[in-house]
Amino acid sequence: MDKQKLIKALEDLKQNSQKRNFNQTYELIVNVQGLDFKKTENQVDFFMNIPHKIKQKKICALVGPELYEDAKKICDRAISQEDFEKYKDKKVSKKLAREFDFFLAQANIMSGIASTFGKVLGPKGKMPNPKSGCIVPPKGNLKVIYEKLQTTIRVSAKTPVMHCPIGKEDFPTEKVADNLLAVYDSLVHHLPNEKNNIKGVYVKLTMSKPVKLDLA
Repeated sequence: MDKQKLIKALEDLKQNSQKRNFNQTYELIVNVQGLDFKKTENQVDFFMNIPHKIKQKKICALVGPELYEDAKKICDRAISQEDFEKYKDKKVSKKLAREFDFFLAQANIMSGIASTFGKVLGPKGKMPNPKSGCIVPPKGNLKVIYEKLQTTIRVSAKTPVMHCPIGKEDFPTEKVADNLLAVYDSLVHHLPNEKNNIKGVYVKLTMSKPVKLDLA
C-alpha cells in the first residue's frame, strides 16, 4: 500500500471511531493462511525494533555485583542476586512480572535467574531472551540496551491471527503508518511463503471495529 493511502486509512479510522476517555492503542491484525500452527516450525515469534517508540518501557535488571551499580542508575529497578530468594514466593514474582515490560539478565548468573523467576516469567513471555538482547555480559553496556529496548517489540504469530500494537491514538498518523509498515514487512519476511501466507490485514483502535487494509 502507498504510504499516503495508509495514512488516509488511519485518519479515517480515527475520525470515524467513537471518542473514548483514554488514549486508545492502534493495533495491527494480520490473518495468516496456509500454515499448520500446530507444528512449532510454522509458528512465528521474533523481536524487532520499530521506527517510533509506542510507550516508555519499564525495565528490570536481574544482576550480580558486576552490573548492580550500573543497573541501579540506568534501569527502572535492579534486583541483586543476593535478593533473589524473596522472589521464589510466586505472589512476589507475579507482582514483579506485571510491573515490568522487559527483564535483563546477567549472563553468568542465568541459571539462578531461570530457577528463581522462570516459572513466572516464562509463561508470561517475559523471561530474558538473547533474541531481544536481554541477556547481558558482566561488563555489558546497560545504557545502550535500555535505550534499544524502548523501541523493541515482540511479533508473535502462533495462531492464524496475529495482533500487534503499533501506536497510540495521539501519535502523528505518519508515525503509526511507519510502525505498521515496519511490522508488516518484517512479518512477511518471517513467513515461509511470504505474502502468499497473508490472508488479510486490518487495523483497529482499542474499542473500534477493524478496518481492512490493502497492502498489495
